[in-house]
Amino acid sequence: MKIGIMQGRLSEPTNGHIQEFPKRWEKEFSILENYNLIGLEWLITKGCFSNNPIFKKPKEVAEYSVTSICLDTLVDEKIINKEFLYDNLVFLCETITAFTSIRNITIPLLEASDMNDNIKREKFCILIKQIGESYPDIRFSFEAELECEKLQEIISLCQNFYVTYDTGNITSCGLDHCEYINFFGNKINNVHLKDRTFSAETVEPLTGDTPFETIFRCLRKIKYDGPFILQTARSKSGKEKETILRHKNIFESLYERCL
Repeated sequence: MKIGIMQGRLSEPTNGHIQEFPKRWEKEFSILENYNLIGLEWLITKGCFSNNPIFKKPKEVAEYSVTSICLDTLVDEKIINKEFLYDNLVFLCETITAFTSIRNITIPLLEASDMNDNIKREKFCILIKQIGESYPDIRFSFEAELECEKLQEIISLCQNFYVTYDTGNITSCGLDHCEYINFFGNKINNVHLKDRTFSAETVEPLTGDTPFETIFRCLRKIKYDGPFILQTARSKSGKEKETILRHKNIFESLYERCL
């Protein structure tokens, strides 16, 4: 089981935000090896876009263990605006292809960027297909709260389009986990681990409504061999490392029992 972590989860919340780029980002990488974490999913948020190190010093970032880049700036109603999408996503594609070996980008289609609306999804498909075809060496992985058929409309546009399967999101959407996993199969290249209730509350692992034993068995059946990124509930501020180690141990023990 290859466990990594979402950037910022090993640091105290920045400006009170649950998920934000950490001020001392280098420090998190120094913790990875001690905790046997395979890497970190790099985070780009609105609060850090203009001065994010991935743009300021990409060659330095490329020296670290980065599993993917999560472009949270796309969680915006303007995601179907060509100029906005290009300013964010194409700028990132140009940067990483020129200066790094990172080739995985996570695109969150959540909240303001949700694609349940048919007209909005149709507009997005036109734009994202053009970008996908322009950067065939980049794997674009979509994290969405969508029924399988709707997400498939996007994934089927390009061979380099994949799925980021967020366990908590699928629970709170009321979707069947095994059906979801079997539907997308080898198109799942990234898994976000979080436990949620059916009412969309993120909680301590194994205390919510997410059926992790079922999930792990289904992922084994499709021979999933990608990263499991911890995006679990935060605990007391200042106890981030202890929280992550506890959550990691919980998932590893359960995964082993599902062999």
